[in-house]
Amino acid sequence: MTLQDRVRVHEVTLLSDNWFVLKTTRLDWLRNDGQWQPMHRETYDRGNGATLLPYNLAQRTVLLVRQFRYPVFVNGHDDLLIEAAAGLLDNAAPEERIRAEVEEELGYRLGAVTKVFESFMSPGSVTERLHFFVAPYEPSMRIGAGGGLAEEGEDIEVLELPIDEALAMVADGRILDAKTVMLLYHAKLHVFPPG
Repeated sequence: MTLQDRVRVHEVTLLSDNWFVLKTTRLDWLRNDGQWQPMHRETYDRGNGATLLPYNLAQRTVLLVRQFRYPVFVNGHDDLLIEAAAGLLDNAAPEERIRAEVEEELGYRLGAVTKVFESFMSPGSVTERLHFFVAPYEPSMRIGAGGGLAEEGEDIEVLELPIDEALAMVADGRILDAKTVMLLYHAKLHVFPPG
């Protein structure tokens, strides 16, 4: 039996198509005990995205961004959010899109980038699949100031941090963004030699 055999969708209603797409769905789920269970779920479709952590092995540094995020503000976080550069795919290949995002947000044109994994970030309600990348950077790769695109509402500060400081910021709560935490721990385990 496939997953398709275990789901019966009865009604899908569009709730909003303002910023992204919010739908509510009435469905039945075939439980492991053989009973059909009625469910009502909302899904928020914002498209798929990509994120990347640039690292410099010689300096033992990473590049991150700091910016305003309204959803975390209304959830009680009274500070700018520190994150890895990221963006929606907008019908582009993940590697192509993340290169453009890094140029816009960080001001660096990278060489080789490496995809490390994919993840659903909030699968209980958000459809987004995020593609995770890492890439080495050198000061010579800087082509601009970064900062994002003002016409897209971006007002981004570029941060260059020692990897150990960035990890300490995760431990003490200054870095709270899930994609960034995942990339920093990946870098600790697989990129930076112990030091």
